[in-house]
Amino acid sequence: MESPGSVPARPLSYEGVWRFTAPALDVSVPQARHAVRDLIHRQAVPVHDDVLQGLLLIVSELVTNAVRHAALLSPQVAVEVAVGPEWIRVAVEDNHPYRPKALETDSANTGGRGLLLVKEITREAGGECDVEHTASGGKIVWAALPLVPLSGAAPV
Repeated sequence: MESPGSVPARPLSYEGVWRFTAPALDVSVPQARHAVRDLIHRQAVPVHDDVLQGLLLIVSELVTNAVRHAALLSPQVAVEVAVGPEWIRVAVEDNHPYRPKALETDSANTGGRGLLLVKEITREAGGECDVEHTASGGKIVWAALPLVPLSGAAPV
């Protein structure tokens, strides 16, 4: 018998890593969100609906940031989805070296808070997020969320 939180002896049917690229264009934002949603449904990932909605918003924010701020140096963005037995991670990679920082709330400015939103969604779900540099000089912005939110509600 496995202890809670241990890694199963063999991967569950929904576990894996998937990666796709998209042009750094506005149209790629909804396409990436829909591709991630469809992948999660196709793989029958047992993710709670609240977590899924937060994850899809994170995908939209991260791809939007890459399109708006990195397209000049990165005509393509890569989206990676990794699913483990108890978590799901999304990452967006571009070739721009700038490491973004989450802005603080400013009621006078309606933009520039995407990463703050990503951090808040991730924190509320009990997950983690970060920005890492790539060997090629670009960056990967990622967020990992538990399949079941902190409240302990059952997955759908």
